[in-house]
Amino acid sequence: MFNLRKIDESRVAKISNTRYREYYHIQTPGGWLNDPNGFCFFKGYYHVFYQYHPYSAEWGPMHWGHVRSKDLVHWENLPVALVPGDPEDTGGCFSGSAIVKDNRLYLIYTGHHYYEDGDQEHFWENQNVAYSDDGIHFTKYDHNPIIEAPTDNSQDFRDPKVWQHGDQYYLILGSRAQETNRARILLYQSDDLLHWQYKGPVAESTNNQLEGSMWECPDFFRLNGQDIIACSPMGIQPQRHRFLNLNQSTAFIGHFDYQQAQFIHNDLHLLDYGHNFYAPQSFLTPDGRQIQFGWFSSFDQAMPEQADGWAGALTLPRELILHDDQVGTIPAQETELLRVGEVINTTKIINRSHQFTVPDPQHTEWDLTFDLPDYGGQVSWQLANSDHALIAFNYDQGSGEVTVHQHNQETDRYASIGHPTQLQVRIFVDTSSVEIFVNNGAATFTERYYTNDQTLINTIDTSKPITTTIKAYNLGMKG
Repeated sequence: MFNLRKIDESRVAKISNTRYREYYHIQTPGGWLNDPNGFCFFKGYYHVFYQYHPYSAEWGPMHWGHVRSKDLVHWENLPVALVPGDPEDTGGCFSGSAIVKDNRLYLIYTGHHYYEDGDQEHFWENQNVAYSDDGIHFTKYDHNPIIEAPTDNSQDFRDPKVWQHGDQYYLILGSRAQETNRARILLYQSDDLLHWQYKGPVAESTNNQLEGSMWECPDFFRLNGQDIIACSPMGIQPQRHRFLNLNQSTAFIGHFDYQQAQFIHNDLHLLDYGHNFYAPQSFLTPDGRQIQFGWFSSFDQAMPEQADGWAGALTLPRELILHDDQVGTIPAQETELLRVGEVINTTKIINRSHQFTVPDPQHTEWDLTFDLPDYGGQVSWQLANSDHALIAFNYDQGSGEVTVHQHNQETDRYASIGHPTQLQVRIFVDTSSVEIFVNNGAATFTERYYTNDQTLINTIDTSKPITTTIKAYNLGMKG
């Protein structure tokens, strides 16, 4: 029997203005979006779910929105997969993940609950299962919850990531210890996805200011024989040019010891250096690539699209790779399917400043290659309206540091990439976002911008003459 709880279509938020609507990113048909969830490949489709409040452009009781695609870039909206309000999820269906077993798609998610006092900061959480045989209609398991918090846990106990190793299934959760108030990752083991054995913490923060007090949205995957846990720490204090966002997106590289239930790891590092990236999750494609999506977040800044009946979007699909012993991202190869025409293809020596005109500056991919001299210099790219720079990218060869400026942000964002002889930058501009990929995984920046000025200017600046190859493509949703 299908889960009968459905959204009230008469109350769904309506979009009143499309001025900031993304053209080729995943977004809601109206209402609020946050964390991406439940990525998987099932019966010929890539499936992406996301945290969704359908009734307003504000955060509210979480549902699971749902889209699917044949190619990772052209998405079809599907009915809401999970609706809260049952005993296992009275206050919301929070984040989780997906796995396919015996030709059935399983969603494992956090049930969120508030106590009778109604205080939004006073809650408890458990873990639940829903399943589907067609990838569209989902049934909640009759015997939810499948996991309840251990006795030494605080109220923070959420965001399960599930995977198979051998003939067993494993699941990690973001947790905060009650006594020490420290972040930790908890491990569970199962042979059927429905009955789970608690194995204990596999990792724990040693210093909350340096590592955070809660590791949300944990993700487990392997790259080139290395085990990796990505997570989204809360509470890390800024460290010069690192960890400058309200909350971070990070990764540990190490070794997962299944026998001892331990994760031996190196220090955490950032997955994205921009202003607006959070809660990423990844999955393994049938051809063996680890593909990640993240949420364009803006925790501590205004979100102007809320006035238009919607909020939030997901990034382009990104392939995770190892780059100089850190996890890096590059645009998934499928993003080339968005190209509907090449508008610039030239190599020239740029000295000081050069403006480039493209037919649709809000829907453009830039592929820039700078042959850097052996002396200190600077190169930059910026997207500006008639008044100011909206997004500005700068590389300083002397310091080896990339700086990204976003208009209306008090502080810039930074990444150290060393001193390469060539700088390659791919930039994807959409109606209200910019994604910047530097030197094939060395650094990625995710940014939001807002403008009602249709006269946008693209400028490349160099401090000295530098040979530069410039390619640009119009991006669209053909097909």
